[in-house]
Amino acid sequence: MSMMVSSPPPVSQTPAIEVATQPPDDDEFEINEDPFADGMTSITSSVYAHEYEMGRRYHCFKNGRYPIPNDDIEKNREDLKHAMLMELTDGVLFYAPVENPRRILDIGTGTGIWAMSEAPRPGPSVGDEYPAAHVMGIDLTPIQPNWVPPNVEFLVDDCYEDWLTNETADLVHFRFMAVILRDISTVLGHAFKSLRPGGWVEFHELQGEPLCDDGTMSEDDAFRRLYRLAGEAYARLGFDTTVAARLEPLLRDAGFVNVRCRLMRVPIGVWARDETLRLIGLYQKTAVEDFISTLAGRPFETLGMSAAEVQLVLALARKALDDKGVHRYFNYYFWYAQKPHQV
Repeated sequence: MSMMVSSPPPVSQTPAIEVATQPPDDDEFEINEDPFADGMTSITSSVYAHEYEMGRRYHCFKNGRYPIPNDDIEKNREDLKHAMLMELTDGVLFYAPVENPRRILDIGTGTGIWAMSEAPRPGPSVGDEYPAAHVMGIDLTPIQPNWVPPNVEFLVDDCYEDWLTNETADLVHFRFMAVILRDISTVLGHAFKSLRPGGWVEFHELQGEPLCDDGTMSEDDAFRRLYRLAGEAYARLGFDTTVAARLEPLLRDAGFVNVRCRLMRVPIGVWARDETLRLIGLYQKTAVEDFISTLAGRPFETLGMSAAEVQLVLALARKALDDKGVHRYFNYYFWYAQKPHQV
């Protein structure tokens, strides 16, 4: 589904998505709104306080650092995105050429589904694929399973603080993290120090702007407007929703070499001709629908919009998203880079 070349330039990309010749069936795919829920409580969840805003739950550790909820809706959305990426990448967990890793760090592990899998959460995980490796998942919020395999552990911690893993990791993995890092350079510096010489860092990131190749998405498209407003709101919070395309110089400035990237187009909705891409598009659309409501909280508060204005923007975006005649997609960037053997 993708090609790779070494740089320069470091980015290779998939071809344009072909549009289906027949309208898709509404019942072609069925997504469980709670596809991976296991009914388990999070690690020491009673210890860490939460607060509620507009019906959504937010963590309080390092309050204000993370603008997205950590409730069951968001946990399910995170697991849904994992299922989508496994379809998109044909089950590839990482692209860095790491053989027989001994230590793997998953920064911003979320529900921990990349680090470990368990029934009923299907799919591969690095903990299963590399049983001899020690996998450590780190996140600000404790929403991971209680029961973990012997080679996996989860830690509630802040990736901006010093890491206690100097020159021991073979791979440092980030997914959907670049957009919510206010100071990527500091975090990349920690990642660089944590890696053994020759180790790899990898980012799997969404570029936060909907695109269209065939003119079916107008300039005043309501969904496009939503993401433009979201970009402005996140910028006021100190985040950059379009940083995914610009990680190469940041990686090089941190000292990494052999910077490579795979760029993949992901349809939003079931308009693609290819059946697998239609399923991926349904996953993406569902994840976006669940994400839209989070903008009504902390992000859009920064824009000074009234509650009525916010709800109108969200409603129009949801309506636009249901238009199967508009062929929107997102760009996904899979960056990986190596720490030099001689530093």
